[in-house]
Amino acid sequence: MAPRRKKKPQTVGELKASGYEVSTIREELRKNLIAKLKNGDRLFPKIFGYDETVIPHITNAILAGQDIVFLGERGQAKSRIIRSLVDFLDEEYPTLAGCEIPEDPYQPITTEGKNLLLEHGDNSEIRWLSRDERYSEKLATPDITIADLIGEVDPIKVAEGRYLSDELTIHYGLIPRTNHGIFCINELPDLAERIQVGLLNIMEERDVQIRGHRVRLPLDVFVVASANPEDYTNRGRIITPLKDRYGAQVRTHYPKSLEHELDIVEIEKHPAPADFSVKVPSFMNEIVIEITKQARKSPDINQRSGVSVRTSIANYESIVANALRRSLAHKETEIVPRISDLPYIIPSTSGKVEFETIEDGQEEEIITKLVENAIIIVFNRFFNIPELEEIVDRFRSGVSIEVGESISSKEYAKIIKLITSLKEPIGKLNATSAGTKASVVEFIFEGLHLNKRLNKDQIGSKILYRT
Repeated sequence: MAPRRKKKPQTVGELKASGYEVSTIREELRKNLIAKLKNGDRLFPKIFGYDETVIPHITNAILAGQDIVFLGERGQAKSRIIRSLVDFLDEEYPTLAGCEIPEDPYQPITTEGKNLLLEHGDNSEIRWLSRDERYSEKLATPDITIADLIGEVDPIKVAEGRYLSDELTIHYGLIPRTNHGIFCINELPDLAERIQVGLLNIMEERDVQIRGHRVRLPLDVFVVASANPEDYTNRGRIITPLKDRYGAQVRTHYPKSLEHELDIVEIEKHPAPADFSVKVPSFMNEIVIEITKQARKSPDINQRSGVSVRTSIANYESIVANALRRSLAHKETEIVPRISDLPYIIPSTSGKVEFETIEDGQEEEIITKLVENAIIIVFNRFFNIPELEEIVDRFRSGVSIEVGESISSKEYAKIIKLITSLKEPIGKLNATSAGTKASVVEFIFEGLHLNKRLNKDQIGSKILYRT
């Protein structure tokens, strides 16, 4: 028989009797982080490529009790990391029930909390907050007000006869409502300067200043922010005192290895329908990632805004979607992306990058060039041209081959039978099914074309290779 779970304290008296000690948010984060480090746990299990760069800096900041600002271009997992910080909180945290903001059950900081404890004493009720309830975030926009983040005088409470300077007239904003928790402000430099000053007061002086009235409110909040590096300077849109207040400035980056970006794509991609078998050859995976890497170097793409990992995810989903559409047309149950599916990443890439000043219609041309560069780089990883000379010789004998989405996977068997020298490179890439063999055939032909060994004619979706 399983042991009965111990009942949680429901009143302040029961909490005291249990021996529970309230920790500050920084002490709590540090305590749980140290426990994970002692156990050898992976600190951020869904974050890849940061083990030796970003994560050690985050660890040090938490151990030092420092507020953190994450600097990086879009799509560098800043928000995912920040939201993962809740994993370093206790599973549940006790607060006084009936208070507008989360209150320490032993030492409340608001008049409301103090009065409640004074009236009911040890019989005051406890409310247990989960980890997720102790996290809040706000995207900085120019229209954010002090009322949103800190609070505002409630006219209804004034009408009830309270003075404007009375703390009980305040309707609290997001930050006080995250007391004993983690608050994140995304794109920090987009906050108006006067709002940045209000945030500075919260972080430095622990004061809440509303409409000229100063209320001493020693909030216990771990404040985290994200920003674009270009904006997060005293020449940008951040006030220097606020910049100085953040204890740790952690710089993020895009995945430095193909494997790490592939791991992210694997986690984030939308799954295909369950009644289909999806097989994405390794070279197609590498091409998708290489397209993104090429975009991050391209002078035609705005590098200040960055090229997100979401570009790789969206492009992967696009080629699988087109392979699914083709499979449905040919009544096939196996989904295998091919080279002829790559033009369909143009919409998903266009939606993820910002182009430099170019003429209308050039976007497609730029993306096509990125795709070609990616194919030739990946092709040259897998093959040397001399080992494929027999295939080229077969074309020189007068053979021309048509491929594309109008041709089913099974029909590629005829191509392999016609050009028998294809069998060895197909075996080299471990292609065994009709779909994977078709994909390898297109990869070889396109690689030879981009290496100037074959000519290529294309009309619509029909592709003809010849010499």
